Amino acid sequence: MKIPLNTLPGTELAAWLKSVGQPAYRSTQIFDWTYRKFADSPDEMKNLPADLKAELVKSFIFRQGRETRQEKAADGTNKLLLEFTDGACVECVIIPSVERFTFCLSSQIGCPVGCFFCASGTGGLVRNLDASEILDEFFVCCRKLGQLPDNIVFMGTGEPLMNYSNFMSALNIICGEKQVGMSPRRITVSTSGFVPGIMKFAKEGKPWNLAVSLHSPTDEGRARLIPDKHRYSIKEISDACRFYFNETGRIVTIEYTLVKGLNDSRDDALKLADIVSSCSAKVNLIPLNAVEKSGFSRPDRSKIAEFESTLTGKGVPVTVRIEKGDNINAACGQLRISHLKEDAQKNPGSENQEPGNL
Repeated sequence: MKIPLNTLPGTELAAWLKSVGQPAYRSTQIFDWTYRKFADSPDEMKNLPADLKAELVKSFIFRQGRETRQEKAADGTNKLLLEFTDGACVECVIIPSVERFTFCLSSQIGCPVGCFFCASGTGGLVRNLDASEILDEFFVCCRKLGQLPDNIVFMGTGEPLMNYSNFMSALNIICGEKQVGMSPRRITVSTSGFVPGIMKFAKEGKPWNLAVSLHSPTDEGRARLIPDKHRYSIKEISDACRFYFNETGRIVTIEYTLVKGLNDSRDDALKLADIVSSCSAKVNLIPLNAVEKSGFSRPDRSKIAEFESTLTGKGVPVTVRIEKGDNINAACGQLRISHLKEDAQKNPGSENQEPGNL
């Protein structure tokens, strides 16, 4: 049975090379092609002999994710839809900025949290991505860009800390010195506020950046935006953020999606400032990307500016997310949902029927 090459430990590759009569130094060459040159197949590994390439084809999987759709915005944002061997689809995005590129990657197909304003959770959780599939997203983006990114944000579809083992395996390969070799400080992991995962992640001992989606400064407000199954209290989340800061020395970012009439008042801003100050965090304000039929909308610009001003007036470090890809399905989950709807039109009865939902 074939296994993915991109998650194979070095010791196992060395043992496999020995079993097919190849010298151990070939492992360095193979991993260089896999992790640094983003090779899609042994045919691209120019310094390997033909007999070794043939053995690699027999034993290993090189890509499970196949790019089926691409949408590129006027600002250069490039959103890709990948389809895996079981037919399930996931999104990843290449986001340009001045002299930098950021990859936005997904950790699950669908999402178990199901925030009421977010496209990612439409249809619920289909399944977890395994480590090799998460890496496929990364390497497909690398090939498309022709280089490693400057930063990675795990802010795509899914709750990464609820797919902990697979997610951490992929993350450790991306940051492994003998593998991809990116600095942990270049990577931000976003969570809906899954407290057990935050506590576990803090104990990993690496300076990864953590972003926590709060979306309301009160438990009552969060209840209007996030289902109760995976919702933790403001106190629990604040305590977890303080723990993360104390364990890693990294300031936590509180992500706050502004929803018109629900969490955008001056009183909301003042309460948020108190929470953020208590856990030495900073705020990223995210004007809502409206999802069709959700019933939610974004505040107008003056309201967003007023909210920001209230926070800064209380001494809170705050940024407002610059919208990218506004002429494509760039908001999290929207390209996949668009794909499912189009598939349903072609094949009536198939909407939301990815493999995990059958």
